[in-house]
Amino acid sequence: MTLFKQLSTITFTSIVLLFFTVANANAQHITKVAPGVWKIVYGKPESVKPGDFKDAALLDEMKKMGEGDGVPEMLKVIKFASLAGGATAELNLDPKERIYGFGLQVNTFEQRGMRREIRTNSKVVGDIGFSHAPMPFYISSKGYGILVNTSRYVNFYVGSQHKLAESIGIKENIAKTAEPGSSPAALYNKQYKTSNKVEIQVKGSEGMEILVFEGPTMKNVMERYNLYSGGGAIPPLWGLGFKYRAKNTFTEPEVISFSKYFRDNHIPCDMFGLEPGWQSAAYSCSYTWNKTKYPAPDSLINIMTDRHYKLNLWEHAYVHPTSPIFDSIAPLSGNYAVWKGAVPDFTLPRARKIFGDYHDNNFIKKGISAFKLDECDGAYYDEAAGEWSYPDIAQFPSGLDGEQMRQIFGFLYQKTILDEYKKENKRTVLEVRASYLFAAPYSAVLYTDMYSHADFVRMIVNSGFSGVNWSPEVRDIRSESDLLRRLQTAMMSAHMNVDCWFLKNLPWYQFNRDKNNNDELLPNRKELELKVKKLIETRYRLMPYLYSAFADYHFKGVPPFRALVMDYPDDANVWKLDDQYMMGESIMCAPFIDGVSTREIYFPAGTWYDFNTNKKYEGGKKYTITMSLDEVPMFVKSGTILPLAKPVEYITPKTTFDITCKTYGDVRGKTTHLFEDNTYTFNYQNNQFNWLTLGWIKNKGNVVRDGKFKQKIYRITSWEHIN
Repeated sequence: MTLFKQLSTITFTSIVLLFFTVANANAQHITKVAPGVWKIVYGKPESVKPGDFKDAALLDEMKKMGEGDGVPEMLKVIKFASLAGGATAELNLDPKERIYGFGLQVNTFEQRGMRREIRTNSKVVGDIGFSHAPMPFYISSKGYGILVNTSRYVNFYVGSQHKLAESIGIKENIAKTAEPGSSPAALYNKQYKTSNKVEIQVKGSEGMEILVFEGPTMKNVMERYNLYSGGGAIPPLWGLGFKYRAKNTFTEPEVISFSKYFRDNHIPCDMFGLEPGWQSAAYSCSYTWNKTKYPAPDSLINIMTDRHYKLNLWEHAYVHPTSPIFDSIAPLSGNYAVWKGAVPDFTLPRARKIFGDYHDNNFIKKGISAFKLDECDGAYYDEAAGEWSYPDIAQFPSGLDGEQMRQIFGFLYQKTILDEYKKENKRTVLEVRASYLFAAPYSAVLYTDMYSHADFVRMIVNSGFSGVNWSPEVRDIRSESDLLRRLQTAMMSAHMNVDCWFLKNLPWYQFNRDKNNNDELLPNRKELELKVKKLIETRYRLMPYLYSAFADYHFKGVPPFRALVMDYPDDANVWKLDDQYMMGESIMCAPFIDGVSTREIYFPAGTWYDFNTNKKYEGGKKYTITMSLDEVPMFVKSGTILPLAKPVEYITPKTTFDITCKTYGDVRGKTTHLFEDNTYTFNYQNNQFNWLTLGWIKNKGNVVRDGKFKQKIYRITSWEHIN
């Protein structure tokens, strides 16, 4: 028998039987769980899974998408096995198939050839898949999605590993091209392309539950996933405005004094954030006011509310022994403390109720509009001394261990707080440092302590494959150009936030930390202030457009921020493009990173218009473009009717926008939709909303308002044609 036949026999009999035993029919169960969504269960998955806590699917909206006929073929050929390290699955890949997703990935975009370790972490370690919101969920260029419904650590080998039999076929090629054996390049160089398999390992599990989402396109996959999760969250309109987080050491009088700045200078600002110093104990948290620094919190809330600020409080979920809820929450917490605080088991309804009721009675009902939910991820895996979180061996009353809880802790923390706002019929937008599967209905944005501008942009792009929103907050600043370019990126994101927890003065008055806190202000600070004001006003001009994009996120599942490959899947130029993205239906963003003034920008098919100058660019080409710091890198598709509002300084329940509709190119037969409701409550879930259809008919603008909402928040005042 030849060597090839011997190895083939070994590979396809012994190895398969010993190490990758295909489960029998009794161990696999395939069911249809929603239109275009299938579930396959192998063995005995863990008893508590992320899907147990997700919102109800928007089935009526999913039905409108249509679906395939019968069980997808790929489900029939998944190979499962049980190994000592956990349950495994093997799926096929076509040679030209591309893979995206795995949650809010930081360093990578197109994932084929990668190993992805799905572990929630507060700091990226190398390039292996750790993230604030990693997810065992990937999307294929062939138009399907694979989701592993587990709270365990998951390893994916995405075409990155080859079986032994494949080495036989490339033996001669390796012999001809390999470098000398002593060369490191020869040791590590791959003399072959990626494999045609995805292998999945759920560590420590006796089974696996996989959900398959049909397309037929990648964009359809994400729409279906978001609708299955419960529909994307529509934030309150004020949540799309501008937020300023003040210095941690500020006292109540300093907050009151500082907050006058935006109103006195007529700079739009809706949200004002307090950092840990507001609490009597912060690491861990007491959730009680520091009466020395904040002697009259109710008065502070009233003053800030009268100034039309929505007050946001920092916290985390580790309960200090002096907290009023410590005694009641401790029996419902894990057996390890974090910063001496109890870690609630948020899988338990009773724990969520104790934590949630306290927040409702002491903060939400008193006028606190939002929270920043910090440090709900994991400790620094690259620093042995940085292990501040609970260990994987922690045990929780529900039976979960520390590994499982860490994966879903941020997800359940959001649920606990958001349920209280829902109970009060108040919308909010949270900041959170960890999330997971099925979080699309959660009105929250993710953030990080990391600070690479390029990574921040890539995370906006990847957020569209995740069902989460990303906030590229402005924090540490190196120069005037860095300030303005980062602020532009924040303006072109789900959340425009400047976090100045360590600065006494405004960052555009002095970006150097030491000089800022020493009151050594920039001589050109008022000039910078005007540039900042213009950028923030641009955000408010876009508010109706962005708000409607989030309505599409809810009702249709369309990610409001997404990679160009979703909209242009057949254009090879965008397959690996991770620094440009779509914002809403019609605007392409191309951030200028690290303060630069020139970059290369690729334009997909069609004609595109510079948002600043109306200059036209023909699609299918790359251009080297230079922009001043006053110009925002946004480009509008031809055929667009873009509603732009007159900026307001803040949002109230009575806010009405005066809108100019700008039409770009030939808009005959084209329409744009604006979502209209009271912008503060969940009444839209009871059909209390309108859709405005904006069209261009017989050389003039046309507006049709349809729905059950009685008020009008949009006034179309003029039309402007750009040709």
